Amino acid sequence: MNNKVLIAFFSRAGENYRNGKLVTLSVGNTEVAAGKIAAMTGGDLFKIEPLRSYAENYKACTEEAKMELQNNARPGLKHYLDSIDSYNTIILAYPNWWNTMPMPIWTFLEHYDFAGKVILPLCTHEGSAMGRSESNIRKLCPGAKIKPGLAVRGGEVEQADKCIREWLEDAGLL
Repeated sequence: MNNKVLIAFFSRAGENYRNGKLVTLSVGNTEVAAGKIAAMTGGDLFKIEPLRSYAENYKACTEEAKMELQNNARPGLKHYLDSIDSYNTIILAYPNWWNTMPMPIWTFLEHYDFAGKVILPLCTHEGSAMGRSESNIRKLCPGAKIKPGLAVRGGEVEQADKCIREWLEDAGLL
């Protein structure tokens, strides 16, 4: 079977909370994880980017994210794929914001029909794991098969090759 893989990810560089302190990242944790997945699977990368960038300042960004979640916002995206029809498997990677996915992920998921697709969620976090993101994905993509997600601590993402590889193997992608 030809299993074409899409790695759709949202990631934020700038000031981030990592290993108990604020640090400035030139590449966001989730983007690092997505790059590792692409190298292992040969899948296509697609960066989910909101029209309006989030604040560089961590505290300001968390307040923006909280407000979007409370308002059930659907931020517009800079780019959309013409179609996801050719993909069998979508690896959806995102940071845990307020115990779920950032709202641009919701926009992305509502834009396409995932019926018959396999979705593998990967969440970067600093202690809150997957939160309720997997149940939210199930609600947003009722026709998709949602496989068990992988939670990777952002502060450990550079050393996460082994756990990512095992997760991809368990999902039958390697």
